[in-house]
This record gives sequence, C-alpha cells and structure tokens, in this order.
Amino acid sequence: MGLHRSLPVLLLFIWFLPLPILRAQSPSSPTSPARALDVLLQDYAYRAFVRPRTGIPYDGVVPTNLTGIKISAMRLRSGSLFTRGVSMYKEFKIPIGVIVLPYVERLVLVYQNLDSLPTDYYPLPGYTYLAPVLGLLAYDASNLSAKNLPELDVRASGEPISIEFSDVGMVPRGTIPKCVWFDLHGLVNFSNVVSGNTCLSYQQGHFSIVVESIAPTPSPVVAPAPPGGGSNEAPPRGAGQGSSGGGKKNNSRVWIIVGSVVGGLILLVLLGLLVPWVQKYKRRKKMQQMEKAAEVGEALQMTSVGSTKAPAATVTRTQPTLETEYVP
Repeated sequence: MGLHRSLPVLLLFIWFLPLPILRAQSPSSPTSPARALDVLLQDYAYRAFVRPRTGIPYDGVVPTNLTGIKISAMRLRSGSLFTRGVSMYKEFKIPIGVIVLPYVERLVLVYQNLDSLPTDYYPLPGYTYLAPVLGLLAYDASNLSAKNLPELDVRASGEPISIEFSDVGMVPRGTIPKCVWFDLHGLVNFSNVVSGNTCLSYQQGHFSIVVESIAPTPSPVVAPAPPGGGSNEAPPRGAGQGSSGGGKKNNSRVWIIVGSVVGGLILLVLLGLLVPWVQKYKRRKKMQQMEKAAEVGEALQMTSVGSTKAPAATVTRTQPTLETEYVP
C-alpha cells in the first residue's frame, strides 16, 4: 500500500522536474518590452471602438511616446472568420479555415505596425531589417473596454496567412532576404520570402523581412617598426574572442537536451517498476476474489470412507426415481 500511494506522487514530481529548466531558458517573459507593448497597444486599439461594425477596421491612436507606431482593430465573428476569412486587412490576407481557440463568439484582430522601431522591441543581432515589424494578435471581443487580455490561439488549418509588405528596403548585394516570425513566446523562426515581399505563416505573431548583416572587413593595423629594425603586425581585433551570444545559445540548448534526456530516463525506470507492480496487484486482487467466493459457498461435512476423509453433502437435492416406482 505504501508503494501504491507514493508512486504517483513520485511520477508527478519527476514529470514537472525538467519544466523549470525549460522555462528558465525561454527568451521571452511576460515582463519583456515586447509583451508589455502588446498589452498597451491592445488597450489603445480597443479605444477605437465607439460604435463598431463587424468586419470594418478602426485605426487607433497611440500615446505620444510611441509616435511612429500604427494600430488598428477589427471585430469579427469566429464562424465568419472560419468560413469566409478576410480578403485583406492592412498587409494581412487571412484565408478560410482559420480556427480560434478557445472558442469565442466574437473576436478582435489587433494590427500593429512598428515602422521605424523594430530593433527597440525585437532586436535581432546579426541581422538588418528591410521592412517594419507587423503584428497580428487576436483577443476576445465580449468586453470591448477590457484591458490586459490574453491572446487567443489563432491557427490556419488550410492555406497559410500571407503578409504582403508594401515597404521593403533594397537588398544588399550578396545577401538573401529572409522572413522572420516572432511568436508569442519570443522564439524566432526564419523562412523564405515569397514573390519578393510576401511571408507566409500558419499562426499569429510579429513578422518582418531581414538580411544577415555584412560586417566590414577590418583593415590591417601595422605597428611602428622597433628601433632594432623589422616590423611586427598587430593581430586582428577580436582574435581569440568567442561570441558570448552564441555561447549562451549553445548552453541553453545543452541544458534543454540534458533535462529532457534525464527526465526521460527516470520516467522509463519508473515505468519499468510500475509494470511488475501492476501485475502483482492484479494477482493479489484475483486471489482475494477467489477467497471471498469460497467463504460465501456452502460448507460440506467431512465423512470417513475407510482410512480417508472426504466431503459429503447432507441433503440430496434431486431424489432418484426407480423404474419400478414409476406409474404412468
């Protein structure tokens, strides 16, 4: 009985053990500048609804310290979004078959255009932005005066959502533009650009077009010749120095892999112990049922037959009938 009670508790403890490690490595948190900006823009986008009509976008006004950011809000029915989609909402084209979870009768799509402020909220070391960061987030529309609402989960079940950027900078020679997508957890995903200025996605988030930054080639620095003659060339700057950002990223991956492997091995060991315990428990249960059935049955008296004792019934339930006693 002690093993029966402690084993589920131990399983739950092992299951949740790797979670703090994974969360600790998450690149985003609810208090990050980007997430705080989403909360603020949702509030100001909802203020644009005075007498809202379904399917019509309403442009909002941001505070003065966020000048340059553009926002808009559009209220839709979940059923209409799934069956009809949205032909064009700013730069976003939403196809039919978009699913909203959890289900709400009405939702609001909040549009964001960070314009000239992408690096302030979505820094991307090693890359240069060619287009503004565009955001599309979904919220519940049951209360248009609510603040600090959680985002709904929006996923395209058929064709992907397309983002057609209207203002894309010149692509530097020797580079290839890439679509970048920041999900709500802060993870960064790259994909290919379609038709020169279009990105595709099956989920909501923030999107832009970037290229890898080209670092200028440092010119060699020649030190002055020593008095004894000869010359010494100074080594290039940064020689022997590793990238701290790359080291942190590798450490994060290592910890995630180690935590997952250790948790999986411990779970397998516990499952190996759980299977024999279940089999033993089933046998014990079966024996208890057999003992209970034996106690309920009718007890037979013991009768001596020669030198051997055998059970004998006291009453014969069915009386035999002789052929001579049968009267038709």
